[in-house]
This record gives sequence, structure tokens and C-alpha cells, in this order.
Amino acid sequence: MSVEVKNLTKTFGAQRAVDDISFVVEQGQILGFLGPNGAGKSTTMKIATCYLPPTSGTILVNGHDVVQEPMAVRRNVGYLPEHNPLYLDMYVHEYLQFVASVYGLKGKLAKARVQEMVELCGLTLEQGKKIGALSKGYRQRVGLAQALVHDPQVLILDEPTTGLDPNQIVEIRSLIKQIGRDKTVIFSTHIMQEVAAICDRVVIINRGKLVANSDVASLQAGGKNEKVTLVEFEQPIELDALQSIQGVLRVEPAQANTYRIISRRDADIRSNVFRIAAERNWPLVGLRQEENSLEKIFQQLTKN
Repeated sequence: MSVEVKNLTKTFGAQRAVDDISFVVEQGQILGFLGPNGAGKSTTMKIATCYLPPTSGTILVNGHDVVQEPMAVRRNVGYLPEHNPLYLDMYVHEYLQFVASVYGLKGKLAKARVQEMVELCGLTLEQGKKIGALSKGYRQRVGLAQALVHDPQVLILDEPTTGLDPNQIVEIRSLIKQIGRDKTVIFSTHIMQEVAAICDRVVIINRGKLVANSDVASLQAGGKNEKVTLVEFEQPIELDALQSIQGVLRVEPAQANTYRIISRRDADIRSNVFRIAAERNWPLVGLRQEENSLEKIFQQLTKN
């Protein structure tokens, strides 16, 4: 496992910002770390990157304890905080060379890593510009490049798309998904579409407590091992025909000529629905899978 959070608690005076949370992120996974403002997300990330000590519990990064082995953790982690701390008077290429030197990269190795990050993060045409002259989207790319220049196994991103326009958001999402093929990525966000688009797993905390920890599909299914397919015909049909399909648990009328087919989550019933409709000459108007929206689930889990 890449990251293991074990009974983590962090207090600031009388306030318990993180309250005994535990979860694991496996190597190669992209984890969406969600919660309302003030839930404890940034605090947890700062502990994972050795910026804050825990009050109790710990976090292991590639087996290294953030308290006992902070330098080893820092070598294994790339971090992009919510407020991207860049040196605006430095040129992009110059800044990345500087960050590489901080991590002990020298000579040809440093030059090669910087050039690789420039290309990976789409900064080729911008590398000769001052960071202060870049748009916010390109500054986020520079932040990702600096987080990756030392080739960490774990990438931690705190709301990396905040304040970006829709085109920039799509670009950064695509970049995160590409990076996640080889590395473990933990990122916080308030945008549920990002979670659905690129995450393998989701952890939700509220007021410092863990309220959800699962893969995206299971979260949308409400923890049930079933799914709902909405089927609409031009005319009323016999429910028994749909009920006979392998994997179907039950069939319920939804509205005029529309039916909810509840089936096992691992069963794909679509081809059988089409076959039965064709055999019985039932014109099929629509067929789609019904999912609980992540926004609705998030609201339910984080109600005060």
C-alpha cells in the first residue's frame, strides 16, 4: 500500500480538526478526498506531507512514518497545496531547476527531469516566461511540475482546479488521470464531476470524522450490491418477461410505460432487454442506468 492513515487525530486547542480517521490508498489508485469547508481535509494532507505533526495516530507513506521518518516521506511525496506557492519573478524553467536542486538532483539528471516535466505538464511554450506572466491554469501546471520533478510515488493535491475556467479544469483533470496511471494520487475537491470522471476511490470526512470510504460505484449505489435500470416502452408490457431475465431481482412500474429493473450490480441486462423487446414487438423508447448523484450522496453524508 502507498498511503495508510491510522487512527489519525489532530487537535488545535479545544478544536478537534481530525478525529480518529483511518483509510488506505493502494499503489496506482486515484483517491478523491472530499468534505465540506473546515472538515479537516487540508489538515490531513499537511500531516501526510510532514507540514503538521499529528496529535495521535499516524500516516505511513510507502511504509515510512510521517513522525519517525519525515525526510523519507518527503522524498516519496509530491505536494501541491491549495494556495500554489510559486516564485512569480522566476522563469518557469529556472524555477523547476531550482526545485530539482532542492531535492538533490544535479547535472544531467536534473536537466532531464525538468525537461520531462515541462513536456508532461504542457509547459514547452511557456518555459521561457516568468511565472508571474502566466494564467492561473498554467501556474497550476507549474505547481504540478514542481510536485513531480523528483519522481515521487505519491502525489497529494489540495483542490488543484479551484478558480480555473472549464477548459483549464478539463486539461488539469486529464493530466491528473495520466499521472495516476503510474503513481498514487490523493486530491481534494468540491467538484463531484471530477470524482466521477477520474477517481477510483472516495473518502469523505465531515467535522473531522470519516463518513464514507469506498469505490465510486459502491458509493453511488448506496453500499448495495445492486443497480437500477430505467426502461421505457411505447406501450404497457408484461412485467414477468423482464423479471425472467438472469440477474434481475425485481421489476417495479415507475410511470406510464416506464419500469425500474433492479438487478445485481455485476449483471449486464441490456442485451436481454433488447432481445425480449424485439421478440415481443415492444418498441423500446429508452434505456438508462439510474444512479444516485454524488452531489446528493455528499449532502446526505455531510449534513450537520
